Amino acid sequence: MTLWIATQRCDNVSQRASVEPISLEGPTLQLIWPWQDRNRQFSALKASAFALMLVPAIRLIYQLDTGEFGFYPLSLGGLVYWSGVWATAILLLAIAVTPAITILRWPALIDVRRMIGVTALAYTIAHLFIYFALRMWNFDRIMIEMATRLTLITATLSTIGLIALGATSLDAAIRYMGAKGWQRLHNAVYVTTVLAILHALLSRGSFPEQYVMSAAFVWLMAWRVLNRYGRGADAKALAILGVSMSLFAAGLEAWCAWLKRGYELSWTLANNFNLDLGIAPAWQLIVPGLLIALAAAAVQAAPHVRARRLQAHTEPIPAVALDARAVDQTASATR
Repeated sequence: MTLWIATQRCDNVSQRASVEPISLEGPTLQLIWPWQDRNRQFSALKASAFALMLVPAIRLIYQLDTGEFGFYPLSLGGLVYWSGVWATAILLLAIAVTPAITILRWPALIDVRRMIGVTALAYTIAHLFIYFALRMWNFDRIMIEMATRLTLITATLSTIGLIALGATSLDAAIRYMGAKGWQRLHNAVYVTTVLAILHALLSRGSFPEQYVMSAAFVWLMAWRVLNRYGRGADAKALAILGVSMSLFAAGLEAWCAWLKRGYELSWTLANNFNLDLGIAPAWQLIVPGLLIALAAAAVQAAPHVRARRLQAHTEPIPAVALDARAVDQTASATR
């Protein structure tokens, strides 16, 4: 028999729902493994994304095994922190798929977005259970903290939101809700991410990852504004955005240091140029921000380079000389 499911597709300017058949042999559903496409063929893109999603878990296991987090139960503190960082980072990566599709002109990336989002949920749940272990499974204390500490209130709301999004990420949910209704619900991922970022910022202590992730989220939201005005792949606009993101991180770090510890704003800002304290979040962000702008410039230049090469190749043969329109069409066909 045949099972029809709704699958999400999108390009640079729109999203739509399409219906595709998946065969069932007998009563058993033929599962699609994370490294397979919808035809159950090996997909290098999905396999690479799946391997990338496993890297944080492998890294955490290694750190735990080598004693980098200390001895049990002290090691749970480091494990709670870094599992939360990775969960939020992967959630940001899921939101970054749309900008990557537009900037790199790589629509196939849409096939891995669901995998990334579900992985963020998995790391979030792991983060939650590690926190339970840190509190010795004392749920009376846990419930009090979740109801009274603002950082845990935001974390709880974010986790509930992610669970709702994960539960409706199945094809059956898309079919039941309809493409528009499903998309409206999944736009809540931005609210969920804001809550996760607030959870990190409100946590005790001050760590570079808090400001890096906060600035990265601001970049992702600002990019969507640029894209609405047709500048989502503009290299100059992206370079300005990258520098602005770096300055925002520096300002946020200084403001939080003043708010939490009373440090002077000027002192914290000056430390951006003191490598003895490590690489400041501002510098951690400006490099990828400018690399994104360079990638956009390279992608924009590639069709023109191909067109010029094709034109140069055909000029010695007058009988088949191409005008500018033909060159553009041929170059487009080779993309």
